[in-house]
Amino acid sequence: MLFAGTTSLFSFKYSILNDIVKILKLWSKSAGNNILSYKNNVGTSETIRNEIIQTEEIKLISKHIPTHQRPVNDNQLGHYLAGLIDGDGHFSSKQQLVIVFNSLDSSLAYYLKKEIGYGTVHKVKNKNAVILVVANKKGMERVINLVNGKLRTNKKLYQIEKNILSNYKYKDFSKITTLSLNTDKNLNNLWLAGFSDADASFQIKLITRNNHTEVRLNFQIDQKENNLLILIKELLGGNIGYRKSQDTYYYGSTSFGSAKKVINYFDHYHLLSSKHINFLKWRKAYIIIQNKDHLTETGLDKIKKLKSTMNSLSVSKLDLI
Repeated sequence: MLFAGTTSLFSFKYSILNDIVKILKLWSKSAGNNILSYKNNVGTSETIRNEIIQTEEIKLISKHIPTHQRPVNDNQLGHYLAGLIDGDGHFSSKQQLVIVFNSLDSSLAYYLKKEIGYGTVHKVKNKNAVILVVANKKGMERVINLVNGKLRTNKKLYQIEKNILSNYKYKDFSKITTLSLNTDKNLNNLWLAGFSDADASFQIKLITRNNHTEVRLNFQIDQKENNLLILIKELLGGNIGYRKSQDTYYYGSTSFGSAKKVINYFDHYHLLSSKHINFLKWRKAYIIIQNKDHLTETGLDKIKKLKSTMNSLSVSKLDLI
């Protein structure tokens, strides 16, 4: 059950609500990036007038979809939670951890509440979002213990120090806790899964120029700063761009070689939000391409169907097998 909430439940500063609005706007922009027009110049049922081009040798992946798994211990949970907080979390001056979720992911909010052992989940009024709030002292201590040494953004570490541990209620805790940032370049853990559940999008693009159609699979992350994107690029390859009009950076997988690395990562370190379904559709499109089925009308139609249902749970998982 999601709670509409009362004034007392939403005693957050305007800065927190502004953060939620900014995140919702970013979700909207990310969804918009998924939409590209495609002119369907189909001849007979067996031919396509638009020539499908593939200039890159695609590397094979397994057709088998690994069984979806959640974190099995506190170390794994801590890396995932750190990534999620680095993306969409906020330690407020009200001594609260607030994490924003798309309303599709309310079950993830409740799952994390259960695993942390503390917290409440609220529906954000008039917004397509829910928030997980941890305000209990023991709950905050558990969260900090889980993510200490796993967070990768100075901003979130500073929020813990300034908004939580500097408060008189946490004086005893701050004396026995040394906070640290994870500066290790090793991403062989669930941090990127949590960060991607917060800030990433999977995109299928069909680009037609001069009767040539190119299929692209893009894994994209948008950020105000590029330091984490550089780290991700070192793991997955790809490129980093800058949007001057928005003063933001973005990472893109850009090639099938990068896409294969993205698939290898998320096959092992699973997304926990509804983006996992988008990933499976994206992965299915990769398999269609590696089998060269995209060179046929039927295969291209399958890719178009997958693309049209991105960011939607309307397609059964059976369609992904």
